[in-house]
Amino acid sequence: MLRHVGPRTATVWVETDRPCEVRVLGAAARTFTVHGHHYALVDVEGLEPGTDTPYEVLLDGEHAWPEDGAAPGRIRTRTADGARRFAVGSCRVAPASVETHGFDMLSVYARRLLAGEEPPDELLLIGDQVYADETGPEIREFIAAHRDIERPPYGEIADFEEYAELYRLAWGADPLVRWLLATVPSSMIFDDHDIRDDWNTSETWRRQMRAQDWWAKRITGGLGAYWIYQHLGNLSPAERAADPVYQAVLAADGDAGPIVDEFADRADREPTGVRWSYVHDHGRTRLVVVDSRCGRVVGDGARAMLDDAEFAWLDERLRADVDHLIVATSLPFLLPTAIHDIESWNEAVAGGAWGKWAANLGERLRQGADLEHWAAFQASFRAVANTLLDVANGPRPPASITLVSGDVHFSYLARVRGTRTPISQVVCSPLRNPLVGRFRMANRTACRRLGDLPVRALARLAGVRRPPLRWRLTDGPWFDNALATVHVDGRTATVRWDSADAEDRLRELGRAELT
Repeated sequence: MLRHVGPRTATVWVETDRPCEVRVLGAAARTFTVHGHHYALVDVEGLEPGTDTPYEVLLDGEHAWPEDGAAPGRIRTRTADGARRFAVGSCRVAPASVETHGFDMLSVYARRLLAGEEPPDELLLIGDQVYADETGPEIREFIAAHRDIERPPYGEIADFEEYAELYRLAWGADPLVRWLLATVPSSMIFDDHDIRDDWNTSETWRRQMRAQDWWAKRITGGLGAYWIYQHLGNLSPAERAADPVYQAVLAADGDAGPIVDEFADRADREPTGVRWSYVHDHGRTRLVVVDSRCGRVVGDGARAMLDDAEFAWLDERLRADVDHLIVATSLPFLLPTAIHDIESWNEAVAGGAWGKWAANLGERLRQGADLEHWAAFQASFRAVANTLLDVANGPRPPASITLVSGDVHFSYLARVRGTRTPISQVVCSPLRNPLVGRFRMANRTACRRLGDLPVRALARLAGVRRPPLRWRLTDGPWFDNALATVHVDGRTATVRWDSADAEDRLRELGRAELT
């Protein structure tokens, strides 16, 4: 996979079937081993800005990729200025059939790029890259060959070994997707299904999961695998060089599984000590990717999407002198207003606003209906909203502030009213996991404004204050499998959503100006 790319550097992530030296364009790295699996991140340096270079992968000096007759991977380095195109998507079930899940947008997109369509500068995969709790027949067959699938956690992923196979199936089974990920730089952040549905939704949820005797291996396996398969590639070579866990893994004498397990356990139990969020600057465009899952504070009666240190980090990075500010968070910051009010009401009730009996009911409703987005963490929502308003109305605001998110399995554009700089919420979900039946109908109904007043009144009765900003949906909702492209050029920005009704054809769902 081609991961972090800068003006003169590129990182190629590789998994191999045995220890070896991996070489790309003259740069080399030895593999490291975690639970019997072998990985390397090769940092290619000395590239020229704005160049397009084909590459191959050598293992112990022998050609290993691309396979004979297959298209080569390519490294396109950044430039200091110029237009930027970000392809955005989330929520992808793979492998899967067209009959049950529709066309895979990553596979269709790869066909279009191979046919000559201009590639994006970066692919943003913003949640649910794998489904550890809703597994398909291929991974279930693998699980059944290694343990009793009739015992907890049944067909769900149990440990690092099963996660490794889940990632292999998701990213390696389809040659088109494998080529796409080797050719287009990708940045990623997890959401709940990368670990489990409703991950860290509340203190009650965490207590319930810790009571399961299989959970400890699941959470350490999930976070350890995420660190290797997703997070390390988000970092620049300099950031990885400064990462003490990565350096300890590289220096390990033998299998580094215990080092990764200890880190993953600490990241779950003491989330304030680990930062999964990161920043990429693309000329005058800043991309801030925010962890809205692992770093939540939900213990000892406290409740926040971001702890104090994480919010301070985010606040500082949002106040940048840039032309465009893109904030990626797996969960939509701006939901349809009816859903926002329901979730804020539910948080208040589950927190005791209407008494103990109602609090118990509110908690069951929160977990059963997935009421755990930014709206259900009102203190954090208001803090971030105030920062966005400060930036948008400041003396030197960017030309656009764009929030990009996924998770909800439908796509839309929401716009904030009354700010000097436009603030927009771009949602694109799913890449391949469409809502069906009553779930689609319920969300379509929630996107209509006719029901806003009753749920808004309900939230006020529970003591929820008015949000510090006002917004409404202006485009969508669309319920197709989709991929969005945010395009910035100078002081202008646009977004387009595409779906597919054939394995090699994209169909535009909508487009909008963001400036």
